Amino acid sequence: MILVDTSVWIDFLNGADSSQRKTLHRLIEDEEDVAITEIILTEILQGIKQDKDYNVLKDYLLEFPLYKPKGTETYLSASRIYRECRKKGKTVRKTVDCIIAAICMENDLILLHKDSDFDQITACAGLKCYKV
Repeated sequence: MILVDTSVWIDFLNGADSSQRKTLHRLIEDEEDVAITEIILTEILQGIKQDKDYNVLKDYLLEFPLYKPKGTETYLSASRIYRECRKKGKTVRKTVDCIIAAICMENDLILLHKDSDFDQITACAGLKCYKV
């Protein structure tokens, strides 16, 4: 299962010419297993200005499997990920990225992203990322 980060969905929705957007497009066309998390759903939808567009996109995104934190353990894992990166001299800029990484690691998901925080987490904590 491939979890797709907000950074890629934004490119996808804006039609950006990025390799990650093209990969997501191909994955969807090939009916590969693509998923999101609740926080990614929130991040995507909060940027939609028009109500009609919001409702259409919400319905579309809810067709994908939705992974959730497993409770307190997910947040403890996120703090460990952040601390592990700091110990190795890397600073993750966004706490939410540690939470997304923890969800991926708990569920053995591969992350498709376009965010340097995840590169840091991969190097420090063993997050699996999709090779583009």
